[in-house]
Amino acid sequence: MVFKRLREDIDSIRQRDPAAHSWLEVVLCYPGLHAVFVHRLAHACWQRGFRVLGRFLSHLGKLFTGIEIHPGARIGRRLFIDHGTGVVIGETAVVGDDVTLYHGVTLGGTSLHQGKRHPTLEDEVIVGSGAQVLGPLTVGRRARIGANAVVLTDVPPGVTMVGVPARAVLRRRQGEAAEFCAYGMEEDLPDPVARAIEALRSQVSALQDRLAQLEDGEAAPRHPRVVTNNDGGKAAAGGPS
Repeated sequence: MVFKRLREDIDSIRQRDPAAHSWLEVVLCYPGLHAVFVHRLAHACWQRGFRVLGRFLSHLGKLFTGIEIHPGARIGRRLFIDHGTGVVIGETAVVGDDVTLYHGVTLGGTSLHQGKRHPTLEDEVIVGSGAQVLGPLTVGRRARIGANAVVLTDVPPGVTMVGVPARAVLRRRQGEAAEFCAYGMEEDLPDPVARAIEALRSQVSALQDRLAQLEDGEAAPRHPRVVTNNDGGKAAAGGPS
């Protein structure tokens, strides 16, 4: 079973990383693979009640790989942690099958209670480098989290999220195929910040046009209004005093 899982991991890494040229290179040079292997040992200890041993093994894994996975976290099959440095996966996190995480990703908690406080990532999720997924939320199947995004709410399946806080910028139809995309970034992805700035520019331009119209109206010359006095004389009225 252990060797079957290891072979699965190696094959999945070679499929998702064109820089992996051989299985031996993956075994010797990929810290993400080493971290997952150590986590499986630590998680087995944790489940059997040897919690200090589990924490110690995960600590050793962190020292050697730069990847911190709490032994209580539940990790699915064929997890690929690319590059890996700075990845943090919390105690109650759940990671599904065929998930890809890049360096600097945090699956963190936002509360101090002992219950579920870390994210759940469903199958085939991709989380780009530097992204923060925080709290007991769920990231749906085949969702994409762009680099440096901060996710604080549930993510529906098939949605691409970018920005701080993260916003949905792309939704796939149900059943639509989703190709693997490095760092969770699609081609020609719309930029929500750029769209917001463009909307503000349009509003400012409209306000400037309206202000110019009002100023032109104020600057137009006024024709005096002629009124008749009681004594039959005429006087100009309506002009500035």
